[in-house]
Amino acid sequence: MSSAAQWPSDEADVFAGDGEVGRDLAKVDWASTPLGDPALWPQSLRTAVSILLSSRFPMWMAWGPELTFFCNAAYRRDTLGRKYPWALGRPASEVWAEIWPDIGPRIDRVLTTGVATWDTALLLFLERSGYREESYHTFSYSPLRNDDNALIGMLCVVSEDTDRVVGERRMTTLRDLGSDPSVVRTEEEMVTFAGRQLGHNDLDLPFTAIYLLDGDGSARLAAAAGITAGHSAAPSTILAHESTPVWPVAALARGESPLVPLDGAPFGDLPTGAWSQPPTQALLVPLLQQGDTPYGFLVAGLNRYRPLDDGYRGFVELAAGHVAAGIASARSYQAQQQRAEELAEIDRAKTAFFSNISHEFRTPLTLIMGPLDELRSRLGDTDEGVREELQVMHRNGLRLGKLVNALLDFSRIEAGRMQAHYEPVDLAAVTADLASVFRSAVERAGLTFEVDCQPLPEPVYIDRGMWERSS
Repeated sequence: MSSAAQWPSDEADVFAGDGEVGRDLAKVDWASTPLGDPALWPQSLRTAVSILLSSRFPMWMAWGPELTFFCNAAYRRDTLGRKYPWALGRPASEVWAEIWPDIGPRIDRVLTTGVATWDTALLLFLERSGYREESYHTFSYSPLRNDDNALIGMLCVVSEDTDRVVGERRMTTLRDLGSDPSVVRTEEEMVTFAGRQLGHNDLDLPFTAIYLLDGDGSARLAAAAGITAGHSAAPSTILAHESTPVWPVAALARGESPLVPLDGAPFGDLPTGAWSQPPTQALLVPLLQQGDTPYGFLVAGLNRYRPLDDGYRGFVELAAGHVAAGIASARSYQAQQQRAEELAEIDRAKTAFFSNISHEFRTPLTLIMGPLDELRSRLGDTDEGVREELQVMHRNGLRLGKLVNALLDFSRIEAGRMQAHYEPVDLAAVTADLASVFRSAVERAGLTFEVDCQPLPEPVYIDRGMWERSS
């Protein structure tokens, strides 16, 4: 101590060259603190302050019987907030009074044992921005010793993890909302799924409610998380013409996103989510659809310990976007299902029509084929020309009968009861026989009819009826 007191005053200025923080430290009335005049500080304190101020990593330190507070520019920027420059030279227990129950025992342990501490992403509620703020910090408290090697203070090297921790949990919520719920099909199932995923993040969303708009402008509660359906802040229905609705449905129908203060009736006894106190604000976001009135809106109770900045608002709006996309998908699926049912009904009517008309064709065809067969048997070989004409009529009658059967087969195919019956045949001969049905009509038109089907080396397995219908 005596050697430090003999130094020239310009060498005793330990705050020189550190910009604004150094200048503000120099302005502190150190004589009124237990540390006294900086010109008389021991070398160990001067060295600790010099290391602190020259570091670009956020650091603060406490020294002496009252653990007098020092910090550097990086710590001021990242953590201290509105407490600067008031905090400089004050007891650390005053500077961080709101978190002293958390950090005080850690500091005592360092001063007692001389062993450094380590905490990763520790939740601390700081009051650095005018309100009690949720924040996360990874830090180490290291012991500081005086010139006599006695434990005299501590140095904190800290990294704030608030943005990372909050960002990760919000991304988890958005990821879960956007996951592929393979069983979610109906609109009701979709909003129930979305409400369940939103309910998993009761830190950022202490409570949520999804309302869907009806054609008359009323809103009905489709899903809720963190709050009981029927609660005064989550009524099952909000009528279109209510004079004082719980939530401003008219503004939401216009696509606005109002911020609603949660004070007074009907916002008593609100749920708190993961916190000890209920939210003080709720953000309402419309569930937008392309070029039309919104599907509805999302009510999101907000974490009272985080500011509604662009990141927070963007998170709620993205969550609402996922819900809106899910509703659009569910309604599209429902429309497709309805269309598929309509097409199935048309197919059933078509099948019934072909089945009925086939039976109607059979009756007159039977009445034609019967007399034709009798006429063929009577004429015998008396008139070769007439006999050939009758033969052509007979073959065409048989073909017409096969076409009628084909209509019945179509009905069987529609019902899934059609089966092919394969047999080995001389494909050239069968094809030539089918083509001969058209010979008389072709020759009457003055045309030459030739069938050129070269014999195949071996029989081919076909269903005769299907081959005839495809020829």
